[in-house]
Amino acid sequence: MTSILTNNAAMSALQTLRTIDNSMEQTQARVSSGMRVGTASDNAAYWSIATTMRSDNMALGAVQDALGLGAAKVDTAYSAMEAVVDVVKQIKAKIVAATEDGVDKNKIQEEITQLQEQLRTVSSAASFSGENWLQADLTNNAGAITKSVVGSFVRADDGSVSVKKIDYELNTNSVLFDTGGNTGILDKQFNVSQSSKTLIININGTQTEKTVGVYNVDGLISAGATFTGAYANVTGYTPPAGGIDYNGNFVNVGGNWVRAVDSAVLSQEVVYDDGTTKWGVDTTATGEPATNVIAPTSVDTLDITGLSATDLDTMLKAVDMALEAVVSSSSALGSISMRIGMQEEFVNNLTDSIDSGIGRLVDADMNEESTRLKALQTQQQLAIQSLSIANSASESILTLFRQ
Repeated sequence: MTSILTNNAAMSALQTLRTIDNSMEQTQARVSSGMRVGTASDNAAYWSIATTMRSDNMALGAVQDALGLGAAKVDTAYSAMEAVVDVVKQIKAKIVAATEDGVDKNKIQEEITQLQEQLRTVSSAASFSGENWLQADLTNNAGAITKSVVGSFVRADDGSVSVKKIDYELNTNSVLFDTGGNTGILDKQFNVSQSSKTLIININGTQTEKTVGVYNVDGLISAGATFTGAYANVTGYTPPAGGIDYNGNFVNVGGNWVRAVDSAVLSQEVVYDDGTTKWGVDTTATGEPATNVIAPTSVDTLDITGLSATDLDTMLKAVDMALEAVVSSSSALGSISMRIGMQEEFVNNLTDSIDSGIGRLVDADMNEESTRLKALQTQQQLAIQSLSIANSASESILTLFRQ
């Protein structure tokens, strides 16, 4: 049946043309954008994954910036620490030179004083973005301050996210100067071990040599000692099994912390007089297990003028211990610098991998899309021709009405 109201062939051709146009529009969008999945309507699952991965990549970009900032901080501290190592080496050499007979210790001390000032200058200048890892207030921060560098951004299997950090602890073994006290490497007193210590004690105006037990100042500090000038007191300390009992009074004699007694009551061996109380040395403490003698001073304040050969040897040992601590801290900074460099390279590679993964999900295959576009253009032309034929079919009815 032929109808002038309903042209089934034309409707079929028109539907085909619409389908081809839709496919062509989609293909042209892929060709122009280069993306197979550009919106959620294209593929909701792939679009969601790609969007999440892109946000993670942006976070990794921030991590890269943070790593660069952290590397700059570490490199600044490391460079300064290397300079400090050289200066401490020179101080050590000056002390060795001072042991030579006939050497003017005052002249050598002038050089040491300049080197000490250089240590302070380098330490205070080792600051980047307002942070200085060579000097800190350890005394008022429980002896340690943790510095962190952002290391990575992590998305776990359960979808939770977290930022991983690279930590570096500022403590008495890594900080050169304690701005709140004297517990840094260069401003603390180092302990030099020896089997015994003989001190010259004043007994009723007569100087007498006495062998006494010498105590580690670090141990006194750990035991909660209260220091007043050359006098220290420890109360309420619970010694470990077989350990040292630091409870009691202590007095500093020539840079050595020894047991003290009230000379007004128990002894006439006066070594310390603050105008109110006179303290003497407890010469019965020779059997104490603590046999460390404290170095005469710290590296920051050492003064070799007037020191005996024995005192210079003790000073040399203390400076050498400080040098070892500085070298160890420099090595730690070098290690963390290497780790940050490796992490930077890893984050760069990880970012590239994520970009590649996103591309596999959403990028269009341009060879395939261009071929499809060409085919659709051909189909479109054929559909138009088919629609034209379908529309012209109804025109043949006019010949039936011609006279």
